[in-house]
Amino acid sequence: MAMIAHKCKDHTVTVVDINQARIDAWNSDTLPVYEPGLDEIVQGARGTNLFFSTDVDTAIREAEMIFLSVNTPTKTYGVGAGRAADLRYIEKCARKIAEVAEDDKIVVEKSTLPVRTAESVKRILESNSNGRQFQILSNPEFLAEGTAMADLEAPDRVLIGGDQTPEGKAAIQKLVDVYATWVPRERVLTTNLWSSELSKLTANAFLAQRISSINAISALCEATGANVDEVAHAIGTDSRIGPKFLKSSVGFGGSCFQKDILNLVYLCEHFGLPEVAAYWNSVIEMNDYQKHRFCRRVISSMFNTVSDKKIAVLGFAFKKDTNDTRESAAIYICKDLLEEQANIAIYDPKVEVAQIQRDLEIDADNKYVTYCESAMEATKDAHAILVLTEWDEFKALDYKKIYEQMQLPAFLFDGRNILDLEALAEIGFEASGIGKG
Repeated sequence: MAMIAHKCKDHTVTVVDINQARIDAWNSDTLPVYEPGLDEIVQGARGTNLFFSTDVDTAIREAEMIFLSVNTPTKTYGVGAGRAADLRYIEKCARKIAEVAEDDKIVVEKSTLPVRTAESVKRILESNSNGRQFQILSNPEFLAEGTAMADLEAPDRVLIGGDQTPEGKAAIQKLVDVYATWVPRERVLTTNLWSSELSKLTANAFLAQRISSINAISALCEATGANVDEVAHAIGTDSRIGPKFLKSSVGFGGSCFQKDILNLVYLCEHFGLPEVAAYWNSVIEMNDYQKHRFCRRVISSMFNTVSDKKIAVLGFAFKKDTNDTRESAAIYICKDLLEEQANIAIYDPKVEVAQIQRDLEIDADNKYVTYCESAMEATKDAHAILVLTEWDEFKALDYKKIYEQMQLPAFLFDGRNILDLEALAEIGFEASGIGKG
């Protein structure tokens, strides 16, 4: 919404939420989301044609187009628990629009949703239409955290799905016109509703599948003495495969990949396609295997025990340039280490202590976890270092100085393959990466 306000000066964009604290944060100098370049865009448009408010009703009444951008987490209860998307927030939004709207509206699904969610939104709105016309569009978001502003500025594609009726096509065109202000027209794709909804789940499933595939090969590389980076480079030069998303690591995280694949699995089961469901579920299973395999390797390398040993964890966010920790591999690895009674010292440049405590489900006074202000502090007297997020600053650390303040032998496990293992070995580290035999 900030980018639309920035690019389309003649449109007024109002972002509403029932959470006062969140809206206050969006109206402050400290935004609730860390994303490179976001601050400048928000500061430039806020108060001019970009507004943040808790007055949901007025915003609905005044809007011609309403984007539904609420959370759709995986269900934790009832039918489909652990796989299906929890759509209660989307339904509440639809009911609120039906209750408050006084004239025709175009309603745009922005949240990542299971296929045919538009059907339920449409039924709620049409059942309560009282003569008003509602057009439902699907406009899934393909940006990546950490590079979101660049992705919005120059997207690979913008996808808009809607009914193929004259009214549906007219609604699609109105949204096309918004994006066409700055996106080349050939990059704005229009489809029917169901294709648009399914394309989002499928895109994330394919990207996650590539990561799980290279991570599966990384285990074989470690067993055979091959180097997964060399294998990835060799296959990535094949134009049919390409180099992207072939970076082996401790596993993928983030709010989307796992949630969307589980959603796809649930849909396949629902429509009587168990073999298809099992295929996509294996992508998740491989990701879980990779996280636990990494931890087992740490323990076996450190003489089969980490009890009472200090382990420095560098990075807690699921990837660099974001403060998002959702499904971060670091959570699972830290939990495994805590079960083994290790003492862990965590440093991440952007993730707040309270968030780490929530993710690890521990109290503030947990004696096994300390929170550090720097990598130097975290590694002091440590037996091992685990690099779990690929923050650029971790590549530039003075590892010679770090080595001198650690317990010996000093172990380093690079879970992101961003460091020069040979240079670390020359310093004296027992250094290992992912997929490096």
